[in-house]
Amino acid sequence: MKKELISNWGNYPQIEAEVFKPDFVQEVNGLVKKEQAILARGNGRCYGDVALSKKIISTLSLNKVLAFDIESGIIRCQSGILLSDILAITVPKGFFLPVTPGTKFITLGGALASDVHGKNHHAEGCFSNHVLDFKLVTADGNTLACNRTKNAVIFWNTVGGMGRTGVITEVCFQLKKIETSYITSRNIKVKNLDEMLDLFDQSGDTTYSVAWMDCLKKGAHQGRGILMLGEHATLADLDLKKKKNPLALPKKIKLNVPLFFPGWVLNKFAVKAFNFLFYNKQRKKVNTSIIDYDKFFYPLDAILNWNRIYGKKGFTQYQFVLPKEGGKEGLKEILDTIGNAGEGSFLVVLKLFGKTEPLAKWSFPMEGYTLALDFKITLDTQDLINQLDDIVQRYKGRIYLSKDAFSRRSLSNVPTQVTSKFTSLQAERLGMI
Repeated sequence: MKKELISNWGNYPQIEAEVFKPDFVQEVNGLVKKEQAILARGNGRCYGDVALSKKIISTLSLNKVLAFDIESGIIRCQSGILLSDILAITVPKGFFLPVTPGTKFITLGGALASDVHGKNHHAEGCFSNHVLDFKLVTADGNTLACNRTKNAVIFWNTVGGMGRTGVITEVCFQLKKIETSYITSRNIKVKNLDEMLDLFDQSGDTTYSVAWMDCLKKGAHQGRGILMLGEHATLADLDLKKKKNPLALPKKIKLNVPLFFPGWVLNKFAVKAFNFLFYNKQRKKVNTSIIDYDKFFYPLDAILNWNRIYGKKGFTQYQFVLPKEGGKEGLKEILDTIGNAGEGSFLVVLKLFGKTEPLAKWSFPMEGYTLALDFKITLDTQDLINQLDDIVQRYKGRIYLSKDAFSRRSLSNVPTQVTSKFTSLQAERLGMI
């Protein structure tokens, strides 16, 4: 089989791999049984070196809806279906994803393997909180049905397990009932990190909360940004025009970045200019509006191939979580370190995590604050990540393996023992196999 050059959304690292593209689940069973080491891969929208292996099973052709109960909102799909396709089917019927990350272009299997979180973790937990059962092809090539009582150990080891327990082939989960496809959004202009964290705590009853932050601002305005709060809009919230089709799907994407930007385009001065404009475009302290769900949940999906703005060398996303106790001090130290390094990020996202499921030991979240930042790959990237890792470790935090390409194993919560049959570049780098 001819090898392909593959990478994830950060375009770093790139590796050559044999990519198998089965059309039927039975082919997956045969491949796993035959190959000594192999890994499932979805749409490649994670970051870093996750889901990169010498031999890969692409699940993208396993993309069928197997059952959808429009009364209960329970849906069963093959693992290679994209969240965008699930939304296109379920939103017009009055249902939405219970948890969604910042892009809808990931696969359902990837959502489970990463146990994705969203803007509602403080209120509704991770994706796994809403999963009823799934099927998994294990290392012996057999299919195993798993839920919280049947094969429960495998169930919880698969949740957030990054594909190392087997190949997820189908998932059944509970959707959320909605009246409209719109979100009531309230944006609050925040002067610094202290005010931001206070507002997060005061907004604990709001279903969705997320903040953009200016990571380069120092002094009294360190951590300034925009806190974005949201709720699913009801019919009563809509104007007459929107009420004519309250479950309308958002308009399709039109923008595209056709080429990789030159490496010099994204620098500290460009990030400072962007941060100034983004922060000051909102003139009032509070701005309330009703917007479609794409604009609230997936703003970056509006630009196809936006990852190319970082240039051919690519970028890495660094996401960590710190427990609430000491979290504010840790965030300030992280922002100081980034500012001193001059490696600014204009995509800086802060969220609040709530209580977590004790049995989901491989999942990333813990109760506290999570911050995600994008850094262009340079000769200094590894040194910066090392400094950030030291801070995160000192404050008893952890990093998100779905984004990682540089961190040490001590920052993850992954157990030492993993199934070596399902190997990956990340597992090799972190010394887990």
